Amino acid sequence: MNSRAPSRWSDVAMHQRVRRRYIVERWFRGVGFAAVALSVLFLAFLLFNMGSKGLGGFSHYEASLPIDFTRSDLFLDPATLRGPDAAQTVASADLETAISKAAVAAYGPGAEEMFGDAAITRLTKAILADPAMLGGTSTLWLPVGSKLDVAAKGDSDAANEKLVDMLQSRHALRRTFNADFLTSSDSTDPSSAGVWGALKGTFLTILVTMGLAFPIGVLAAVYLEEFATRNRWTDAIEVSINNLAAVPSIIFGLLGLAVFLNVMNLPRSAPLVGGLTLALMTMPVIVIAGRNAIKTVPPSIRDAALGVGASKMQVVFHHVLPLALPGILTGTIIGMARALGETAPLLMIGMRAFIAAPPSGFTAPATVLPVQIFLWSDEVDRGFVEKTSAAIIVLLLFMLLMNGLAIYLRNRFERRW
Repeated sequence: MNSRAPSRWSDVAMHQRVRRRYIVERWFRGVGFAAVALSVLFLAFLLFNMGSKGLGGFSHYEASLPIDFTRSDLFLDPATLRGPDAAQTVASADLETAISKAAVAAYGPGAEEMFGDAAITRLTKAILADPAMLGGTSTLWLPVGSKLDVAAKGDSDAANEKLVDMLQSRHALRRTFNADFLTSSDSTDPSSAGVWGALKGTFLTILVTMGLAFPIGVLAAVYLEEFATRNRWTDAIEVSINNLAAVPSIIFGLLGLAVFLNVMNLPRSAPLVGGLTLALMTMPVIVIAGRNAIKTVPPSIRDAALGVGASKMQVVFHHVLPLALPGILTGTIIGMARALGETAPLLMIGMRAFIAAPPSGFTAPATVLPVQIFLWSDEVDRGFVEKTSAAIIVLLLFMLLMNGLAIYLRNRFERRW
């Protein structure tokens, strides 16, 4: 058998081969760097696009409006505005007409539609806080309507821009932080629409999802990996779980519609039903991640615990599960991030309804942030454009907060051996 001749490192051919290897390595590193740079560029473009359009949703314009309540058509007695029915009494008054007439009196014809629903809400709160103002003239700073707000931010027709210029020349227009966007719920008027109702509905839905998917998924992973015998049935279950993790989310929506609404008659558009549906979708991911994390625990841990007299249950829950918990939480983070951004399954169970008040509990009608963003993106009014982008920013911050909490818990329980 002929042996291969030893390589001669001084040959020209050898130097060429080495040079080609270095060139290929440099090309590979360059392509990898270009791929990372392209990803960062797209991410920066996405963040810049959302920031430029969405940050305006966290601020709005307010106009100064003097209102002579003694000459208005508001038949309100300050003495009757101290009881528990005061809010209902003020809400039944024609505040919209009073604001419209005051705007025309202050700024002339064409100012009838300066203010919207947000101004009515602000005036209601002001009257309830100080009913004595009904006996004279008061100058209030009220949020302007959607069209005027968009014009003040540089995107509207000439008529509204002329009104904006007139208000600015009188120093009767100012830009302030829109706290109502974070404290109010959905509305047909962009000036008064907010994300609090959808944010609360998202939080309640995620609580139900994690409260069901995490313990059931972890227990299923522990049983399949530590207690179940290997046979055709466990193999079939394992294949089914792997397939469920890849099923499109809308299929889980159809399952939730058929089981939770049509069979169990649970309340439609409730965080309870949304959480149950998302739990079905998240559970396979947690089971797969849990099994992989349990497999990474060294067998010596189990042998040592059994050697000192621990039972199988004690070995699993006192030693194996705590060591596997960081990996399980990693899978939980992935499943939770997917659940936070899902829209299709929640649309199937009716969580696209118009909800003007935040949910009072797990069975109250509610919506979630992804669905709220979907609904606002379909609105014709240009005032909803920045509301949509602002809601996306709120959703991203909420997701970062939830993921940050999960990452903290993962690092907190992480152990090294």
